[in-house]
Amino acid sequence: MKQKPLAFRMRPTNIDEIIGQKHLVSEGKTIRRMVQANRLASMILFGPPGTGKTSMAMALAKSLGLPFKILNAVTDKKKDMEIAVEEAKMHGQMVLILDEVHRLDKGKQDFLLPHLETNLLTLIGCTTSNPYHSINPAIRSRCHLFELYRLGKEDIKEALNRAITDEREGLGELALEVSNDAMEHFAQAANGDLRAALNGLELAAYSTPAEQDGTIPITLATAEECMQKKSFSHDKDGDAHYDVLSAFQKSIRGSDINAALHYLGRLIEAGDLDSIARRLVVIAYEDIGLANPQAGPRAIAAVEAAERLGFPEARIPLSVAVSELALSPKSNSAYKALDEALNDIRSGNSGEVPLHLKDSHYKGAEKLGRGVEYKYPHNYENAWVNQQYLPDAIKHKKYYHPKRTGKFEQAMKQVYEKINQQKNK
Repeated sequence: MKQKPLAFRMRPTNIDEIIGQKHLVSEGKTIRRMVQANRLASMILFGPPGTGKTSMAMALAKSLGLPFKILNAVTDKKKDMEIAVEEAKMHGQMVLILDEVHRLDKGKQDFLLPHLETNLLTLIGCTTSNPYHSINPAIRSRCHLFELYRLGKEDIKEALNRAITDEREGLGELALEVSNDAMEHFAQAANGDLRAALNGLELAAYSTPAEQDGTIPITLATAEECMQKKSFSHDKDGDAHYDVLSAFQKSIRGSDINAALHYLGRLIEAGDLDSIARRLVVIAYEDIGLANPQAGPRAIAAVEAAERLGFPEARIPLSVAVSELALSPKSNSAYKALDEALNDIRSGNSGEVPLHLKDSHYKGAEKLGRGVEYKYPHNYENAWVNQQYLPDAIKHKKYYHPKRTGKFEQAMKQVYEKINQQKNK
């Protein structure tokens, strides 16, 4: 019989063996309290790959001595769920561990719901997606939601050391000698994905020839070879991708060039030039705005250059644009002013266009008083004359509130304040 992968064999058998996730399983936390009270409730476990969602679900069932069945919402059919229900009836209760729960279709969902209501089945759904985005409210409302966090390096090392010394399920029967550098690389390159780290260690253990004394040396070079590109995992269609995009924009907005370039690098590794391009143009006008008006056209030029070049050269103009945007003065005054105006319009606070501003380019307009008292600014000194432009109902409204972050907007602020002073004379 083919041996199961190390990552499968090393799954925890009870709540005390769970690696990381102290915010859920340490003393006083919700999931441990469920186990201590012997009352396991239906739940959704969500988080990045390799954080132990399915393993935690199995450990919880085993901790309480409950029968469980693992199904996949995509690959397993409704018939498989019917079998699970029949087994639950035989046992009186069953934990149904459902991987990819966000892909549960309506037919399977409708079948499961009554059995969740009666507690015949306790559902533990596992997903990498944000449940508020991807899981049907009918299922979500019947489950507690628990987020699993990406594992830290020390968590990964703990799991690797456990696997190295475990003679029954791990690699303890092998005389492994893992160097400190190799251990550090396994933990670092896994990027919080325990499954990736265990897979890398297993490959290294079984592919490295033993020395004459029977020991198997795992060096840094071996670890690097066996981990390959596990140091970066980024699904550009997943929730994590949108988190990176959000961090990218917020880093630029916060003028942190180092963080901005880091997140740009992650987006480049994901190969998503379209999202980078769109976000850069938005940032240039939303966050930089009037503080550096040329940032917009230059961002567009950099995007066009990147699209023409393609990766890997596209990274060069993108790096220039991101650096400029991160270190530019920031102003959101223009679009915020427009949003205020739109809010008035949508709430009915607008009014009639003043007669002197109405269109007068047609026969009979003068008889209707259209445009009769309009003053042509270019006929006056400095091309400005005091007259009302806003409707009577909001004639004193001020939407634009200038900032002093950039020289251009400081100059605009002086003009704006001078005009307001002349209006008040």
